[in-house]
Amino acid sequence: MIPVENSVAGRVADIHYLLGDYDLKIYAEHFQKVEHQLLVKSGVNLNEITHVRSHTMAIGQCQAVIKELGLQTIVMADTAGSAKYISEQEGSKDGAIASKLAAKTYGLEIARENVQDMKHNTTRFLIMSKNLQQKKEDNISYLTSCVFEVRSVPSALYKALGGFATHGVNLTKLESFIVEGDFNKAQFYIDIDGHIEDKSVKGALEELDFYTDKLIVLGVYPMHGYRNQ
Repeated sequence: MIPVENSVAGRVADIHYLLGDYDLKIYAEHFQKVEHQLLVKSGVNLNEITHVRSHTMAIGQCQAVIKELGLQTIVMADTAGSAKYISEQEGSKDGAIASKLAAKTYGLEIARENVQDMKHNTTRFLIMSKNLQQKKEDNISYLTSCVFEVRSVPSALYKALGGFATHGVNLTKLESFIVEGDFNKAQFYIDIDGHIEDKSVKGALEELDFYTDKLIVLGVYPMHGYRNQ
């Protein structure tokens, strides 16, 4: 289960480089409401904190409290790891931005609750599996996710995506990211509204494949109910 984007901070950029490089496929998606807590060791007062540790995405989502308290930020690998780190440092007065579960797990106190900037803060996760796709069932809406590289020909991206318009297929996401540090070489990630067994989706992907040097289907999976809220 990996995070790919957040409603406040945007996409988790480094994750996109992993998609397509491993023998795993997207099996499902999940949307999780984000509630960050400012954690400290027992006995540390809020006004004693000078530094706060957390994942870069969590830091970006809690700028108001960081500025209010005048805290210096220290980027860590993840939120739970930040909580674990300060719990193990004797006499530490650093804070950590993490969850209530992390506070309970590592014996920390919550100095201030719900320090995220936006109440609607939500993160989208992808659940990975070795299964390529789920068989189509009636009354279920599906997404098909792919990554591709276009051929080096004029208007290649325009032509590659033209098949989706021709076949009446909606794209819910289109993102580009640089490959191997080469600004002239980009990969594209797309989420397609539909199942790969749909005639329209199959036709659109056939046209896409014609204009690409590489096309990888990352998964076919049900849309999460959050999308209908």
